[in-house]
Amino acid sequence: MSEVTTFSATVSATTRDGVLVVTIDNAPVNATSANVRSGIDKALAHAETDPGIKSVVITGAGKTFIGGADINEFGKPAIDPPLPDVIGKIEALSKPVVAALNGAALGGGLELALSCHYRIASPSAQVGLPEVKLGIVPGAGGTQRLPRLIGIPAALDLIASGRIAKAGEALSLGIVDELAEDDLTATAIKAAQKLTATPPRRTGELPVAPADPAEIEKASAKILAKARGQKAPAEAVRLIASSHRPLAEGLADERTTFLALRDSREAAALRHIFFAEREASKVAGLENVETPPVTTLGICGLGLMGSGIAVAALGAGYSVIGLDQTQEAAEKGHERIIGLLERNLASGRLDQSGFDAQKSRLFVTASDADLAPCDLVIEAVFDDLAVKIDLFRRLDKVIRPDAILATNTSYLNPDEIAAATAHPERVLGLHFFSPAHVMRLLEVVRCEKTAPDVLATGLTVAKKLKKLPVVTGVTEGFIGNRIFSAYRREAEYLLEDGALPHEIDAALEDYGFPMGLFAVYDMAGLEIAWARRKRQAATRDPSERYVEIADRLCEAGRLGQKSGRGWYAYPDGKRTIDPEVTAIIETERAKKHITPRSFSKDEITRRMLQAMAAEGETLLVEGIAARPGDIDLVMINGYGFPAHKGGPMFVKN
Repeated sequence: MSEVTTFSATVSATTRDGVLVVTIDNAPVNATSANVRSGIDKALAHAETDPGIKSVVITGAGKTFIGGADINEFGKPAIDPPLPDVIGKIEALSKPVVAALNGAALGGGLELALSCHYRIASPSAQVGLPEVKLGIVPGAGGTQRLPRLIGIPAALDLIASGRIAKAGEALSLGIVDELAEDDLTATAIKAAQKLTATPPRRTGELPVAPADPAEIEKASAKILAKARGQKAPAEAVRLIASSHRPLAEGLADERTTFLALRDSREAAALRHIFFAEREASKVAGLENVETPPVTTLGICGLGLMGSGIAVAALGAGYSVIGLDQTQEAAEKGHERIIGLLERNLASGRLDQSGFDAQKSRLFVTASDADLAPCDLVIEAVFDDLAVKIDLFRRLDKVIRPDAILATNTSYLNPDEIAAATAHPERVLGLHFFSPAHVMRLLEVVRCEKTAPDVLATGLTVAKKLKKLPVVTGVTEGFIGNRIFSAYRREAEYLLEDGALPHEIDAALEDYGFPMGLFAVYDMAGLEIAWARRKRQAATRDPSERYVEIADRLCEAGRLGQKSGRGWYAYPDGKRTIDPEVTAIIETERAKKHITPRSFSKDEITRRMLQAMAAEGETLLVEGIAARPGDIDLVMINGYGFPAHKGGPMFVKN
């Protein structure tokens, strides 16, 4: 082995038996920063001119090949050499270049690998071009070279969705040529030596395999329907579908498109969300707090929410002890949880051995005492203060003094629940969103007396559950439901002022929400919110504007889809506009002597967004939310706010 040659602060190489082994070491994910690009460029020039070097291997240090571009460079003056130029030099090199994918090859990392003449991956490697998730398209050849390797339909599936493929799938598709079961670098060196006997196989020179136009049209239509107005997926479809043209023409079009999208408001919004997720995990005061180990979770209440939490916990490797009021209820909960696991098994998200392992870690009971081994207990019982306080007082008697208690309440005050316990410092809120095994958002509620290590443990558990934790202070509805309440109030004001439910829903769906507000209400059911309004009636400020239209619907038995009628009618299960609802709205307007007027879609959307942003500002002033990005994360991941718009706080700026 030769001495190490340093080409930049992040790129070095050694020569082994005539093979230049180039290693990228740019922690944490080996992003293709300017320093990395410069180092690779110099390594290529060295390889081309040194007669002792016969071939090249490019690999990454650590557990990542290249995790993508350095998005911190977006919006800054360009620094040479640009990635497309470096990639072009790799493909054009007269000596064979092998990519040794030691881990994730994403975005620019996969584009670089595609320009190599041969690709070997470790079994743990993953590949993907997830640029659409940041509002852009691949900008260094991904939309042109990938179709040449795997065909247009498969390239559409990967690029326009932004999904990640594991090594086995990458091999079967033809993205990689070989999997290295043993020493990846040694395997890559052998391959590089063999390739010297034949001309390099340059991906850009391969023809694009013919594809059925009808198949491409069908796949494209499906992608565009899911995109709901986002520009990047549509541009990715266009570029991939036209990848049969000369490479230089396709690359020029791709680069122009990439640069235009990179500077767009949509891409800025998605970058905002990307960085907001990073910031959300940084909680003041927890920097050096150690967390105790958590291996066993208790879950009280095995209805839909509790069962979903249990499935998430089992999937994360925890042992779960489920508690319900009676043994019969506990067994029904057990059946519900197993049923959800069986769905995962049937869908391929879980294999048989994983199913058996998760099932073996599940135990249900009707006895409080059986929760004694738990490190953390999450209650998911009926959202009634007396019920929850009674449960927590019982738990005080059976769990260890150092075990943590978490409430999943949506609207109740967790400080009141904590105050009823012997150790309020060990109580926090973990507000899951339904279905809990699917929804990514988890509001982590810092109560008045929550100890730092308890809060830190809640965040650690949330991340292990593969949730996106956002810390919130105590207020009715926390971050999400409080903003949603403001959103709902504004929609009801619009109803009284002249808009109709379907007009408001159409405006929201045009903006990018997957469903309009009133359609969501019908799907969830109107009775829970009605019961809450009735509980609040005695304390409601009589001077505050209150819209009674929803109450009239509930009194008429219009409780949503399950009753066949709500804000809409559902003949044969299909949502339709109902003149009876319009009549109820008109009657309520007349009672208040309101003269209705018409609203444009833009005005409806503007008022709804302003209501959300105004409530968000109040949450920031009150210290309930730490930063605007936290609010945006909650609304996007819990309430359907379109990610490519950036969230209500981003839109406001």
